Amino acid sequence: MLDAPRPARIATPWWWEAAPPAPLPELPLPGRVDVAVLGAGYAGLSAALVLARAGRRVAVFDAMNPGEGASSRNGGITSGNIRPGFATISRRFGEPTALAIEAEGKTAREFLRDLITSEGLDCDYRLTGIFKGALGFDQYDSMARSTEVLAKRLGVEAYAVPYHEQQGYIGTDYYRGGTVRMDVGGLHPAKFHAELLRITLAAGAEIHARRPVTGITRDGTGFRVATSAGVVAAGQVLVCTNGYTDAAVPFLRRRLIPVRSRMIATEELPPEVMARLMPRGMMMGENRQMGFYYRPSPDGRRILLGGRDGSRKGDPAEPTQRLRDGLAEIFPELARVHLTHSWFGHVAMNRDMLPRLFERDGVLYATGFCGSGVVWAPWLGSRAAHRLLGNASEGATAFADRPPAAVPFYRGKPWFLPVLLAGFTLQDRIAWWRARR
Repeated sequence: MLDAPRPARIATPWWWEAAPPAPLPELPLPGRVDVAVLGAGYAGLSAALVLARAGRRVAVFDAMNPGEGASSRNGGITSGNIRPGFATISRRFGEPTALAIEAEGKTAREFLRDLITSEGLDCDYRLTGIFKGALGFDQYDSMARSTEVLAKRLGVEAYAVPYHEQQGYIGTDYYRGGTVRMDVGGLHPAKFHAELLRITLAAGAEIHARRPVTGITRDGTGFRVATSAGVVAAGQVLVCTNGYTDAAVPFLRRRLIPVRSRMIATEELPPEVMARLMPRGMMMGENRQMGFYYRPSPDGRRILLGGRDGSRKGDPAEPTQRLRDGLAEIFPELARVHLTHSWFGHVAMNRDMLPRLFERDGVLYATGFCGSGVVWAPWLGSRAAHRLLGNASEGATAFADRPPAAVPFYRGKPWFLPVLLAGFTLQDRIAWWRARR
């Protein structure tokens, strides 16, 4: 780690070293199915699993290999984070709504844990807890108050970590204290997807890889789903395309903004360095708009760090450099560390930054996970399946029944994204300056 840092040399996810998305055998196109599902990521597979086990004939269509999108590119942190935050949701919608959303997050995390353990999914899942750093002491006080509310009202094991105790959780002086939640953990996202795919196929669902859907039209009480290989009749349709939504579903495309999220992986670090920087092996985050999320790799040998990527085309060097600079800012001793991988995937944001389960013109949508799909995608995918089965209580969610608002003058190309992200960066700089005065 003493030599000059080399550029990251691999542009595919580090996760793919152990579990690359694999092509599936080409299946004949079915004439008719009970349910057609668009998207073979966490949400689509979770829905198909429930439906197939209930005896429905299910066909899942994906434009890529299953899992090739965000499901195998994310950080593998089971946070179920809601972007506005508890205090912001309380101000906008009232504390009862904020508590209902937080309560559902607790339930969704438990659902994910139970799914992994009951199905025996081999995906390196560990309930490690998460530390979230505060930029300044005022921010720390606000975060500590919110954590106290969650602990008292919802029974979440959550607590504040003052600055003088911080080194016991993370080996840096960068933050001014932080908070811990112990109901959050980490997993290997590509292994998790591979295992979810395995049990969904075993349940009898048909997975049509590299067979994009090009359109959906009503046909009496059902639908005609046009694909690259022909048309399928479907009694019901569920859309779970999220950050990879395209022109096949224009209504949804006008409401979801695909944003690149990028991650880097360091070279393997000495055990004593990992023990000093991440003494508890926790997941990590921070409280700012363009903040970083990071964690030890499942084998505990390297650090994986991610954040928003403002680029829109190609694979430029600048976003990787931004993450490298962020890593060095948090951990100065890693300023010259070598990076082995740098990759990106698309997350789906919407105007109020809340996940969604809604119906329009008979089509059901489970989408808009806003960068927290490890928890919300399996949860809302399964809720969607129960709604299609007519199980109202099992399909209930605080995120149901209202689609996101459309983004004005937007038809799928986020021309405004660089300006928007630059604005968030400016807000973070102002907040940093105020916090450190």
